[in-house]
Amino acid sequence: MPSNCTRREWLQSASVLGGACLAGAAFTPAFAALAPASPVSVAKCLTYDPKELLPVMARMFDQLGGVGKLVKGKTVAIKFNLTGSPQTRLGNLPLSETHFTHPAVIAAAVNLMAKAGAARIRLLESPWATTEPIEEFLLQANLEPRDILGAAPNVEFENTNYLGKAKRYSRLTIPTGGYIYPGFDLNHSYAECDVFISIAKLKEHATAGYTGAMKNCFGMAPVTIYGSDAGVDEPALTPRGGRDPFHYGKRQPSKSAPQEKDRNSPRAETYRVPRIVVDLVSARPIHLSIVEGIKSMTGGEGPWVSGGAPCKPGVIVAGWNPVCTDAVAMALMNFDPMGGRGSPPFEDCDSTLKLAEDVGIGTRDLKRIEVVGTPIHDAVFDYAKIRAARRTSLWQRIFGGKD
Repeated sequence: MPSNCTRREWLQSASVLGGACLAGAAFTPAFAALAPASPVSVAKCLTYDPKELLPVMARMFDQLGGVGKLVKGKTVAIKFNLTGSPQTRLGNLPLSETHFTHPAVIAAAVNLMAKAGAARIRLLESPWATTEPIEEFLLQANLEPRDILGAAPNVEFENTNYLGKAKRYSRLTIPTGGYIYPGFDLNHSYAECDVFISIAKLKEHATAGYTGAMKNCFGMAPVTIYGSDAGVDEPALTPRGGRDPFHYGKRQPSKSAPQEKDRNSPRAETYRVPRIVVDLVSARPIHLSIVEGIKSMTGGEGPWVSGGAPCKPGVIVAGWNPVCTDAVAMALMNFDPMGGRGSPPFEDCDSTLKLAEDVGIGTRDLKRIEVVGTPIHDAVFDYAKIRAARRTSLWQRIFGGKD
C-alpha cells in the first residue's frame, strides 16, 4: 500500500527518533532496524514511445497497489531533474537521453496521476542560475514543454530556484534534527502540496557515488538562499551561481534561513553532500519515487564529468519509499546498496542510502524489500563493471600500470 502520509503524520511518526537525536544521541543500528520497508516495482522498457512506456508505468503502479489512494483529489508536486546548462550535451545526444529526466516519463506519470484523480499537478525544478520559466529552459534544451503540459488538465510548472510566485519562502524542519541543517527555507510549492513525487534519472554521481530519487532533491534548495551568491541577511532576488556552499561549506545560507548546526563539521563535499541530501528528504518526505533508466549515461551525473558515456539500461524503477527504491535501482546497476564508504560507487564518499537508513527513512536491505514485476537479476545493466574498468584505466594512465 502507498506510504501516503501527510507531512504532519511524518513528523509524528518520527517523534521518538527525533527526540533522541535532538537530545544528542548518536544514530545506531537500532534506528536502522526500524527503518520501514515497502515494495518496489521493476520493469524493462526499451523506448520512450508512449505506446510502450504508458502501459509499462501503469502496470508498475498497479503492482504497487495503485496510485488512486495517494493522489485522488490532491495537489501533487513532482520534482524532476534538469541538471546543468541546456546547452551542455554528451556528444550530440538529446539531454533527456543522457542526464535529464525524460519528458516522456514525466508526461506518462502526469497522465496516470490525472487518471487516478489528482486535482492539480505542479512540476518543479530549479534550473541553473535563472528566473526564467521552466518552459523556456526546456525549449533551450530542444525539449517541448507542451508534451508534458498536454498530458493532463491542471498541470503547471514552477521554477523553484527562487521565491517564484509566492510572497515568502516556506520553512520545512527536520524531525530528527538533521545532520548538517535543522531545516530549510524552500519555494512554497514544496510545502503547498499533498503528495510529493521524485522522478530521477538512473546515474552515477561524481561526488555522491550514486544519484537517484533522493539525490534529485538536492535541487530543491534555492540558490537565492543556499548558493555562492546568495544574500547575506535576506535571500537574493534572483538566483546566481551554484550550490557550492552545500558542497564545501565556505559560507552560510542567508541569515533569514536556518544555519548549520556545527560549523566545525568536515567541509569535504564527500561528507557534506550525502548528509544534506538526507536532510532535504527528511524535511520534505517523498511519497512516490520513480527512477528512469531507459537511456542514460555512465561515469557521472552529466557531460561535464570526464569519462562519461551514453548507455541504454532499458529499465524503470518505482516505489513508495525513496531508500527502498534507490536500493533496488543501485542493485540494477550491479552495485551493493548495503555498501558504505570504500565500496563502489561510494569509494570516496559516504553512502546517502546508509545515512537515510540510519535516521529511519527507509531500509536499503534487499532482503527486506519486496521486488515486484521484473526480477532484479533479469534487468541488471552492469554499471559496476564499466565503472571498475574506467577507474582501472585511469589508474594505469596516472601510474603507468604500477600498483
